Amino acid sequence: MMHQKSKYIPQRTCIACQQKTDKKDLIRLVRTDKGSIEVDMSARKPGRGAYLCPKRRCWEMALGRKRLERALRTNIDDANRETLLAYDKIFPEGDLT
Repeated sequence: MMHQKSKYIPQRTCIACQQKTDKKDLIRLVRTDKGSIEVDMSARKPGRGAYLCPKRRCWEMALGRKRLERALRTNIDDANRETLLAYDKIFPEGDLT
């Protein structure tokens, strides 16, 4: 009988709720070389990254309690914070999925 190897699925941890899940189910944020923070939908941009669940409460927790700043080792200016907070408004109150 031949055994088929199961495919490795990378896991990452949401910096807000600390829930570990498949990398593809989280949203990556990256600190660019210019110092701004961007949503990295491709999860391939260069720079220091952090992962968040697609849940509004996780985004608010990460931005409100400075968890994102600690994870990315940078300060987020007000304009960048507003952009990221506006992005979280596309999520429903609970889960995205």
